[in-house]
Amino acid sequence: MKNRKRILALLLSCAMITLSFIGCGNKKGDASESSNGENTGSESSSEAVDASGGSGEKVKLTALFVKHSLTKDLNEMQWLADLEEECNVEVEWQQISADWDQKKSAMFASGEIPDLLFGATADSDYVQYNGLFEDLKPLIDEYAPNVKDMFNEVPATEVMATTLEGKIFGIPSYKGVWPMTVGTTFINKEWLDAVNMDVPTTWDELEAVLRAFREQDANGNGDPNDEIPMDFNGGFEGGFSAMHLLSGTGMQISADQDGYFLQDGKVQNYYIDERFKRVMKFVQRLWSQGLINEEAVTQDYSKYQSLARGEGSTGKVGFTWGWESGDRFGNELQGQYISVPPIKETADTDACYAYDFYGQNYVANRVAMSAKCQNKEAAMRFVNGFYDKEVSMQVLFGGMNDVDQCIKDNGDGTYEVLPPADPDLDPGTWKWTSSFADNGAFYIRDGLALALGTDMQRVTEEKSAYDSCLTAVDPEKDVFPKLFMKHSQEDTNALAMNQANIDNIVDQTWAAWMTDSSRDIDAEWDAYVESVKSAGLTQNLEIYQKAYDVYQNSVN
Repeated sequence: MKNRKRILALLLSCAMITLSFIGCGNKKGDASESSNGENTGSESSSEAVDASGGSGEKVKLTALFVKHSLTKDLNEMQWLADLEEECNVEVEWQQISADWDQKKSAMFASGEIPDLLFGATADSDYVQYNGLFEDLKPLIDEYAPNVKDMFNEVPATEVMATTLEGKIFGIPSYKGVWPMTVGTTFINKEWLDAVNMDVPTTWDELEAVLRAFREQDANGNGDPNDEIPMDFNGGFEGGFSAMHLLSGTGMQISADQDGYFLQDGKVQNYYIDERFKRVMKFVQRLWSQGLINEEAVTQDYSKYQSLARGEGSTGKVGFTWGWESGDRFGNELQGQYISVPPIKETADTDACYAYDFYGQNYVANRVAMSAKCQNKEAAMRFVNGFYDKEVSMQVLFGGMNDVDQCIKDNGDGTYEVLPPADPDLDPGTWKWTSSFADNGAFYIRDGLALALGTDMQRVTEEKSAYDSCLTAVDPEKDVFPKLFMKHSQEDTNALAMNQANIDNIVDQTWAAWMTDSSRDIDAEWDAYVESVKSAGLTQNLEIYQKAYDVYQNSVN
């Protein structure tokens, strides 16, 4: 893993990434390639391409895809139609873009699910709805050479897919070319210049800058009350949340881990850590001065996104977190913002930043199959097509054809992600509109050169502010590998029940502490910690420690 991390750091420093090419099995008439890249000189058979097993008749399948709200109708994606045609299947798609967590319990409980489910399942579903999903391991061995390549070349993908009993119910995706962190810390440089201040490096400096943004009409439109000094989304969990202030204490954490992190080989939780208390006292102070968006606790992502895009050339937000400047602020405003290094608690604090390589590049359970599927071989061959080297690029970035206009084949073994065909859309929005994007089932390999789009080139440049922090991280010792840890049915149920109770206490408490300056955090701290532990955190820490120790033994 250390070697892979070093290689990725080099790859991300340039605009080219490596990929290669294959088909639903291998393309007809093309020389096939072995897993080590050697040309075997053999041609693929029609059976390798045809999901019907060579019968010539199209196999009808049903499939469900939980898609992003931006993603267009799947039936309008030419690359997907081409894949179905090549695999000789006809797929009836059910598309869901909202409230899937609420809808799936009723569907799964009924026992009637589509043949294939993309981005719709979690490890806990296979435990709770035992017998509903097909064990894919035998089918992968027989009908999915592309998936087997992924398992062989990136062994951690097989680890995360395999249950304690040795079964595989959900196949993951892997891309390996995304950066090592989700969120970039942004500040409006024009606002800084307007208030004659430097980029802040510590909490105290940040507070002074935010206060100046609020008091000095930083955006220069004549309205001294329309600036929002700081904004965040997702509380203390997601990549665009106030979690990054915790990194400022020297704590090595990752996004979306329910507060769990690793320190000196021990699983801990930052919601009961003294450093979290210091962060809460800091944000309470900021809130009391009107320096944090009043809707930061309640706003959804769409509101968070639209607010930062301001009005024309007038920015509304001074300091915030996002994926990249074009995506966060839009094409007109993105040039006003710069990425900044970690904001440290004090000048003497060791610099840390959220390490998200696992969550960015490995995604579990991208596709699962119903145990009642009547055409398991055909369904598995179709799934295998998504993990084709060239198709995988299109799953992630959009089609390589005259209709989709997302990727260009240069004809010399190289490819490039094209600018949006719709000039009104930024590259990130275009990708999520035109493809399965990060929600898809794919395996992005090394092999051929693919020039990334301007948004990803900008991502690499903007996130370089954290390279020195993140390249120093040892994933085996410093990062909680939640994605790869497996649990028994009893432990899975306990974790889920306990976490619901923990979240209920934590979410209410941090929001109340931040927004009510009359609350004495120091005085309430010990009772709060005990309540969280009693709600199930003590047991969850024991379960996760046990699973982490097993995982460490398996990889070592």
